[in-house]
Amino acid sequence: MRTPELYNETHQSRTAPPTAYESLLGDSIERAFAQGIHDLAGLVAYLNTAGPAGPNGQPWTEQSYCQEMARLGA
Repeated sequence: MRTPELYNETHQSRTAPPTAYESLLGDSIERAFAQGIHDLAGLVAYLNTAGPAGPNGQPWTEQSYCQEMARLGA
């Protein structure tokens, strides 16, 4: 018996299109990864240099990054 192939549709769990902020943040994170930045401290430093700004326009901290990722992933 053959097991059916599973298909994961891109963005299948989204309830709405990404906001401009979410798109900018995702793009910036992807650029950081492409530059070989894979640690939290390095990513936070990159975001503070390249943007976008953290929540409420504040600089990113490791704590604010983790909180924002949890909020966006909820």
